[in-house]
Amino acid sequence: MGFKQYYFKEEHELFRKSLRDYLEKEVVPYVDEWEKAGELPPEIWKKFGDMGYFGLTLPEKYGGSGLDFWYDVVYIEELSRCGSAGFAAAVTAHPYLSLSHLHHSGSEYLKEKYLRPGIAGDIHGGLAITEPFTGSDVAGVLTTAVRDGDHYIINGSKCFITNGVYADYLVVTCKTNPEAKSGGISLIVVDMDTPGISTHKLDKLGWKASDTGEIAFDNVRVPVENLVGEENKGFYYIMQRFELERLTLAIASNSASEYMLEYALNYMSERKAFGRPINKFQVLRHRVAQMSAEIASTTAFTYDVCKMYSEGVYCVKEASMSKLLSTELADKVAYQCLQFLGGYGYMEDYKMARAFRDTRLGTIGGGTSEIMREIISKMIIDDVSYQRSDKQNTHKEYTVEDIISTLPERFKAEKATNTQLTLHFIFTNKDYSVLIKDGQLEIKEGQVGEADCLVETDDQTYIQMETGQLNPQQAFMSGKVKVSDLGKMMEFGKLVRKLEN
Repeated sequence: MGFKQYYFKEEHELFRKSLRDYLEKEVVPYVDEWEKAGELPPEIWKKFGDMGYFGLTLPEKYGGSGLDFWYDVVYIEELSRCGSAGFAAAVTAHPYLSLSHLHHSGSEYLKEKYLRPGIAGDIHGGLAITEPFTGSDVAGVLTTAVRDGDHYIINGSKCFITNGVYADYLVVTCKTNPEAKSGGISLIVVDMDTPGISTHKLDKLGWKASDTGEIAFDNVRVPVENLVGEENKGFYYIMQRFELERLTLAIASNSASEYMLEYALNYMSERKAFGRPINKFQVLRHRVAQMSAEIASTTAFTYDVCKMYSEGVYCVKEASMSKLLSTELADKVAYQCLQFLGGYGYMEDYKMARAFRDTRLGTIGGGTSEIMREIISKMIIDDVSYQRSDKQNTHKEYTVEDIISTLPERFKAEKATNTQLTLHFIFTNKDYSVLIKDGQLEIKEGQVGEADCLVETDDQTYIQMETGQLNPQQAFMSGKVKVSDLGKMMEFGKLVRKLEN
């Protein structure tokens, strides 16, 4: 077991064994059939729901099991050993993309209507973000949702959506305020049998068993009750869940790498050349050693990120790194393991051919490797470059105290008549409370009373944001600013004018 014993307890390994036994009986014998059909049998969703696999860490109140995150890790790892990444993608997109948003941001109405039956496997869904002309640019989505009485009217299109053809519902990103860019995006649950929706199943290189869809919305009417969370805050909900999406891809890729190498090693122990098994040739042995070391390294790093995530530590940067390294490595392992099998690796009768195709998507889905590198670069580099830029010299020299003291004069009192809000700002060396009540803003040193929102950051980051040197979204994504309630923080932001430099 090696280093894995430090992360998984006995109960996790018992679950792994029972899950693996179940998959060997109910899934593995049929993946070839599902790959040819290009879809999963409808009954598989209910079977998995009955086994409790869709609600491992979700609340018991809605039919979940309330277990720790390491059960999810085991679930994702074992699915990646079934011989069909398409199958694994479908049955992970449902709990970790759609149900995750409903759990964290959905109303009680949505939880009863979609989360509970979703956990039970009575219905299944997906998350529809990507569009034909926006790709990984979440803030650039063009699909619109216009309020019309008690409904939203949705128009637009989505593409590359896992479960996008046969799902019962999708959580869809829409622009509810097109002029506000990322601040105008909302998440809306859309039943797929609603009039005005048309779907087209895409023919993919790999992931054949999952239905990846292109979806068009033509004046689709959706009740306002299907809004997830608050209007125009969908971008922030997506950012909060990106950690989990990237982690699932990293976990799956590491497990797939292990599986592919095991498969290749079994072949190499039986295949002979020049009178001896090919696993005795030094050049091949050294390649195996190199890959084994790299797989162990990326897996250990991913487990550390999983530990951060399970403990509530904001880890977008680390999850992005893990996703980048793990998916890139799986792509390399697939290439090399196919090479180990020689001509047989190129044959559809051997599992390596499918694994080779399936693994390629890891570096594309959930944000391409190029996007991951750009995100990581922004987190690591941009603060330094902002400090060194010529633009830095055009700003006044501020301290946190200076900026906090300007809040009363920047306060839009006319918009806060009925607002009552308390925020605690926690800086490097000093704390402040900002109290808004009866159209007045008051500042007090220290933490006064119970806060509606805690804002924790360092002095330099706060100054850079207020003076326009650092994009607030970037600061949030990088973990430099921690906010306990994004909704309250956004409400506060609307009541304060920008600082004039």
